[in-house]
Amino acid sequence: MAAAAALTAGILTTTAFTPPPPSPPAQAQASPPIQQRLNALVTSDGFPAALAAVQDRQGHTRNYTAGVADLTTRAKVPVDGQVRIGSNTKTFTAVVVLQLVGEGKIGLDATVDTYLPDLVRGDGIDGRHITVRQVLQQTSGLPSYTNDDDLEPRYYEPRDLLDRALKHKADFAPGAKWEYSNTNYVVAGLIVQRVTGRPLAAEIDRRIIKKIGLRHTYFPAPGDPTIREPHPKGYAQDAPGAPLSDITDMDPSWAWAAGQLISTNSDLNRFFSALLENGRLLPEAQLKQMRTTVPAGAPFAPNTRYGLGLLSTPLSCGGVYWGHGGSFPGYETRGGATDKGRAANVAVTLQPADPKAMPRVEALVDKALCSAG
Repeated sequence: MAAAAALTAGILTTTAFTPPPPSPPAQAQASPPIQQRLNALVTSDGFPAALAAVQDRQGHTRNYTAGVADLTTRAKVPVDGQVRIGSNTKTFTAVVVLQLVGEGKIGLDATVDTYLPDLVRGDGIDGRHITVRQVLQQTSGLPSYTNDDDLEPRYYEPRDLLDRALKHKADFAPGAKWEYSNTNYVVAGLIVQRVTGRPLAAEIDRRIIKKIGLRHTYFPAPGDPTIREPHPKGYAQDAPGAPLSDITDMDPSWAWAAGQLISTNSDLNRFFSALLENGRLLPEAQLKQMRTTVPAGAPFAPNTRYGLGLLSTPLSCGGVYWGHGGSFPGYETRGGATDKGRAANVAVTLQPADPKAMPRVEALVDKALCSAG
């Protein structure tokens, strides 16, 4: 997700950074290629910490760590530690919307105004002409509120975020093209709340987290800037080689339905694996809609396609994997699951200033999924 620079400016203190030594494998029988690549993310790419969880076709998971959890204390990276998962939250939000579609409470091709009458209005923006499908698929033309330079690390109500977006002109006419916008998922979250009469966080917790047993995943309460369980600290960097700033504690409400969740790599594996099982989280009809994709552009890798809050990414060994990935100040997560039962997620504790670093994280996901039994 965008706005890292605006949100991290002036927060906490900077720390001189030298790459920490790689940690030993988290498990005695760790796969050397995965561990070696994770180590390289620390020693060569400068991530303070890197964590991975790889699930094979039998559902067995191996966890890996490299680097240090805290550049000051040099504490060990907690195995399967919690991180802020950023835009992976979009998939959770989309699942709730699609569950409500399956229950006959929301229509994918109904307009936004059906559920939020007169709310989505602006220059070239009209909720009477934007569908729920377009919102979930990022084809609505709604401008992203995260493009504002003055977005600050403080508490925001969802309507505050929408109002920020509506000050800007529409990016394009609904359905004309694809473009990533966090505003789409604020609208989706508001629709969930209007239809259910309950907070989005409560619906995600009831319909997904508790349903499939995600024990380390939660939607932070209003005003809570902390991470509950053992976790590596998250860092920010203004330019390659610049000092790092500890930005672990931050009010995440600016991301809300687009990126507020906290989770672990293994919980993300469990979530994406469960999602691909017909009937586990979604009926077959709604899962098919979710997996109907269009070509995606930045910030995603070439040949990535976007469904309804779900990405398909080609694998070097053939086929694709389904996931989303997330960027949140201090953390990056990449990963997903295949139809053959494999799953992998990787997290690093820095949004790198060097744009060449993240493709190597994504390459590690590919390696893990192609080598998982």
